Amino acid sequence: MTVRVNGRVVTPNGVIRQGCVEWDGDRITAVAEYPSVRDGHWILPGFVDMHTHGGGGHTFTTGDADEARAAANFHLAHGTTTLLASLVSAPFPLMRAATEAFAPLVDEGVLAGVHFEGPYLSAARCGAQNPEYLRDPSTDELSELIELGRGAIRMVTLAPERDGALEAIKLLTAQRVVAAVGHTDATYEQTRAAVAAGASVGTHLFNGMRPVHHREPGPVVALLDAPTVICELVADGVHLHDGMLTFVAATTGPDRAALITDAMAAAGMADGEYELGGQAVTVTDGVARLTRDGAIAGSTLTMDAALRHAVGAGIPIADAARMVATTPARAIGLGNRVGALQVGLRADLVVLDSDLNVIRVLRNGTWVE
Repeated sequence: MTVRVNGRVVTPNGVIRQGCVEWDGDRITAVAEYPSVRDGHWILPGFVDMHTHGGGGHTFTTGDADEARAAANFHLAHGTTTLLASLVSAPFPLMRAATEAFAPLVDEGVLAGVHFEGPYLSAARCGAQNPEYLRDPSTDELSELIELGRGAIRMVTLAPERDGALEAIKLLTAQRVVAAVGHTDATYEQTRAAVAAGASVGTHLFNGMRPVHHREPGPVVALLDAPTVICELVADGVHLHDGMLTFVAATTGPDRAALITDAMAAAGMADGEYELGGQAVTVTDGVARLTRDGAIAGSTLTMDAALRHAVGAGIPIADAARMVATTPARAIGLGNRVGALQVGLRADLVVLDSDLNVIRVLRNGTWVE
């Protein structure tokens, strides 16, 4: 049975001011003008969060399936219809256990995949990553995880200057796993080598990276300059100044900039004491920081809030919609399934009011309660 929703429809080609989206079952069947409609609601593709550690008081970082399901449901209520479960640096047994626990959730469609942010990261740029667990990339570990996950492993973030990093990137890309550059003290040249080896994502650009210098551009410039790389951005006004957010969006264009939450368990929760990767986190005024040294420890962001922040900073809504859905979907290899209001793709959409607050969420052709 065909179902329709009407409003201001944001498509890959721009905004249809008076439009509709139709679906039958779990597939979009039409996106078109509907001139008789005067509904002021915005209709956007379901959000795709390629980097989140938890939310609603629940975490992905312990590898617990019930926690993961609850965290995914929290973000679904905020419009995120596709997400990766991001872990932080951890001992290999926990990485194995998380892969085993989350693979069935990927098969079920609760998760779109697993993202290992670490442990193959720079000690000098570890940020809120636990330095106790950092180590050089291991192709043996990665091969075992990929085999164990049966397609569940979707992305791995590593520092290209660590021994064995280029071999790991080549292995990941050969196995259709996204290799991302992050938490790195790499030089410009080392970063370019990682991109040449197949790295295609910059993990939360600027954060956890050697800063830009006019005589040593470092990883940021190398990633911005690479046409094959999509750059993650945390649009919460804490991780990045709004001027830097809009600068990157203008430099890369919306097709190479992906908004992420980098959320941890405290997203949607009150200020207080939390935990991330075995480290104490204090949340004050909605900002999460390590209790021991004040380093930013993820965020309390949701994707709808990231969208509002980006639009408020001056990014046009059509561009922002690409950055919260179309671009991240393509970055993790799902652009032919989700991420746009386009005939044939999965019927995922978010209905927003004029202030871009979530009214309703549709996933797989079914309205979310």
